[in-house]
Amino acid sequence: MKTLADIGEDELVRRLVRGRWHGKDVIEGPGDDCAVVRPPRAGRHLLLKTDTVVEGVHFTAETPANLIGRKAMARVLSDFAAMAATPRHALVTLIAPPTTPLQRVLGLYRGLHAMAGRHGVAVVGGETSRGDSLILTVSLSGDAPARGWVRRHGARAGDLLFVTGRLGGSIRGRHLRFQPRLAEARWLAEHLPVRAMMDLSDGLAKDLPRLAGGAGLGFAVDPDSLPRASGCTPDQAWGDGEDYELLLAMAPTVRPASLAAWRRAFPRVPLTCIGRLTPRPGRRTQTAGGWDHFRA
Repeated sequence: MKTLADIGEDELVRRLVRGRWHGKDVIEGPGDDCAVVRPPRAGRHLLLKTDTVVEGVHFTAETPANLIGRKAMARVLSDFAAMAATPRHALVTLIAPPTTPLQRVLGLYRGLHAMAGRHGVAVVGGETSRGDSLILTVSLSGDAPARGWVRRHGARAGDLLFVTGRLGGSIRGRHLRFQPRLAEARWLAEHLPVRAMMDLSDGLAKDLPRLAGGAGLGFAVDPDSLPRASGCTPDQAWGDGEDYELLLAMAPTVRPASLAAWRRAFPRVPLTCIGRLTPRPGRRTQTAGGWDHFRA
């Protein structure tokens, strides 16, 4: 079985970028010192984001390679969803031990490119380096309407809290196979009175206090209202993490007809009210949970 040490960096890069789709707005893609792309058109803002998956933290040595690549791209796409933005161009950095099998790396990139292509993202370059463990970093650029993007800190007291999908139990495999809520987020921003939004990467227990605290607010949540994945308890829905669903704050004037329109547009993705934001900072009594990289 060939390893990265057997073929070297130049041959690895050649195989990784061979025959890849570059996108209509890419002037110069992989192979030069920098990628060159056309800027967003007038009336749109440029957005930037980077994210990393690390062996032993986000996946194991036994995780199928294509699912690692898929997750690496999907995580950063989920951040674009959180701002109702459109992703465009990706840069990928691979760090791997020289003993890594070539087929494992090619599998990583198959999963990565498949997820990118599904959402119209062009992989325009990146970097490779040796290291002690397998690490994949994806940096993504994109754009959003100057008046249509959503921040996480725009909520007001009295806003209703909603989540998409179902929460809890992601370690059973959903953390590798989740779908970034890009289309859903753009629909929400266009049709509903969304004031703040973020994706649930670290769990509701960590991310809800961030959304509320950023606006100087508290929150009240009914644990029994949490939409749960099959077999999960309210505590798991609260604290498991890596759900990659959307958490949003909506003006209390949201109309039932608008929520009915959501159900017609996305019949397989529940949109559930779980509570509201309160004037004073604080958190309700609940089992601790969520993910913290430096306390895990």
